[in-house]
Amino acid sequence: MSESLKGKRVLITAGAQGIGLAIAKKFLAAGGQVHICDVNEPAVREAAALSPRLSASVTDVSSEAEVLAMFADLSRRWGKLDALVNNAGVSGPTSRLEDTTLDAWEKTLDVNLTGTFLCSRSAVPLLREAGGGAIINISSVAGRLGFSLRSPYSASKFGLAGLTQTWAMELGPDNIRVNSVLPGVVSGDRVERIIAARAEAGGVSNDEMRMQLVEKVSLRRMTQPEDVANQVAFLCSDEGAMVSGQSISVCGNVEYLG
Repeated sequence: MSESLKGKRVLITAGAQGIGLAIAKKFLAAGGQVHICDVNEPAVREAAALSPRLSASVTDVSSEAEVLAMFADLSRRWGKLDALVNNAGVSGPTSRLEDTTLDAWEKTLDVNLTGTFLCSRSAVPLLREAGGGAIINISSVAGRLGFSLRSPYSASKFGLAGLTQTWAMELGPDNIRVNSVLPGVVSGDRVERIIAARAEAGGVSNDEMRMQLVEKVSLRRMTQPEDVANQVAFLCSDEGAMVSGQSISVCGNVEYLG
């Protein structure tokens, strides 16, 4: 798999930390050319020092102007693109339906759905120029299971399943594969913030909430960012050449979210 990724040009959104950074490191280790974008400027500067084969930009994927500027730069520098990983996403509010504001709803969908749309739309011409490639949408198990107190997030992740299947149909004749990866409870700062918010909403301790989440996983452990990166790399490699239109869970089998 590593050999088929050598020299591949990949763009990873929200690539300066967490899952995105793990994916970037995976492609770099395989000899790929990587561009990451992120809204966290200090993290972007730190990640940019990892390798001369990694370039980076501070880009908000929910801004059409910023996305267009990033792709104009990539078009000038690379001219082609082999893979796009739509990893950018926000957790959104932890609240009951009647307490969820329109502003919180819109901000969640702006990043998780509109950002994915904007980046994918701009990536298609560069993927065609390369003779085909892969679009990977990083979704969530909340895109296949209901998730109480997380309406905007769950709606956005279910929406990615529809986009994945639709784009796989549209872009298949151009040899562009489109798949979603659905991580579960991924170890890291982000899940710790989610645990804290749900613990507060449920009136339990953070440790109790963490235990409740892990008990819903058949393998009884959290997913690591590297587990997600391995699946993304496979789907972008020659070994994944016949996989398209799929939503693939990398979660240890999360049985329910509640």
